[in-house]
Amino acid sequence: MLCPLLLFTACDTSSEPAPKTQPATKKKYEGIIVALGDSLTAGLGVEQEENYPTLLQQKLTEQGYSFKVINAGVSGETSSGTLSRLNWILSQNPDIVILEIGANDGLRGIDPALVENNIADILQKLQEKEIEVVLAGMQMVWNLGEQYTTSFNAIYPRLADQFGVIFMPFFLESVAAEPKLNTADGIHPNAEGYSIITDNLVPYVTQAIERFRKKDDSE
Repeated sequence: MLCPLLLFTACDTSSEPAPKTQPATKKKYEGIIVALGDSLTAGLGVEQEENYPTLLQQKLTEQGYSFKVINAGVSGETSSGTLSRLNWILSQNPDIVILEIGANDGLRGIDPALVENNIADILQKLQEKEIEVVLAGMQMVWNLGEQYTTSFNAIYPRLADQFGVIFMPFFLESVAAEPKLNTADGIHPNAEGYSIITDNLVPYVTQAIERFRKKDDSE
């Protein structure tokens, strides 16, 4: 396996079944947030209480937001896998989806055009359901080849502009390539790394919450 080639991506290529969580009741919460992604969302290598969806839940609660955060990360997931299980995601009745996907596509050298089409289909289906989306960008390292890397890295800002979603340019900002912030594999964040990621992510999520509230008020 060529995990060392991808410094900035998730590299567990095993596939796990989708979590069997029950849809959260909206009687208890103002809204539902689904964290959708691969091992970077699932929290490979850290305890459950240390992954970013759990930390995000804590941060939002501390700030007075009554939103339930569901961890729908699956280690080894590709954009094709996410698209194939989107009906399950929709069954969770999300108001907001944080979409972090594509790292494993890059690891496998999947055609960037296919990755872009998959993510575009996901975004379209989410928007058809009037779900607010935070799109988390990923970046490939240059030793995959300049042409591939340039093509891949351009996917996320282009789609964010096309669909008008809230865009976090790089999910691993300030964490990638920092040994003290990653697990022994040098790729997946450790607890301290996830704390930084969560802090970086919160402003984008609160922006999505405000969009959700404005839409809800207009109905």
